[in-house]
Amino acid sequence: MTAQEKSVPEEHRDKAPRQVGETLGYALVTASDSRTPEDDESGKSMAERVEAAGHRVAERLIVRDEAAPLRSAVGALLADPSVDVVVVSGGTGVSPRDVTVEAVAPLFDRALPGFGEIFRTLSYQQIGAAAMLSRATAGVAEGRAVFLLPGSPKAVALALDELILPEAAHLVAQARRGG
Repeated sequence: MTAQEKSVPEEHRDKAPRQVGETLGYALVTASDSRTPEDDESGKSMAERVEAAGHRVAERLIVRDEAAPLRSAVGALLADPSVDVVVVSGGTGVSPRDVTVEAVAPLFDRALPGFGEIFRTLSYQQIGAAAMLSRATAGVAEGRAVFLLPGSPKAVALALDELILPEAAHLVAQARRGG
């Protein structure tokens, strides 16, 4: 395919890694009151996938599943120059304890509703109508990509493999473009 035949997104993807460095720094957060580093399967899955894709894990945390600690932790990660992408796993369902979206989405400079829409569509193909219970979402904050995912290892794998890892460099490059 020649440069003239490429779509605008393809051209942006081709340029993105050079704009933000060869690898991206990922901050991986598990929102949980009960997980430990030893039994955090979603956190392990996120780290393995990020590293297998050639990126680096800049930070990996387990944060209490409460609004204030989550907002504080993500806010600190957004201020860390080694972090390009923040992925939060857990707390995106509909139970009263699921507060990740309320805690973190107010930090977004721009919401990315398409992420949640596509994630739920892909999830529907795997788990059926229960996919509508997910409030997975994403946004851009401080020139960084932020993704809020369900806590299940299968949901984390789906989001990272199909959506986040293929597009994160492109998204970060676009978020950091000069006006």
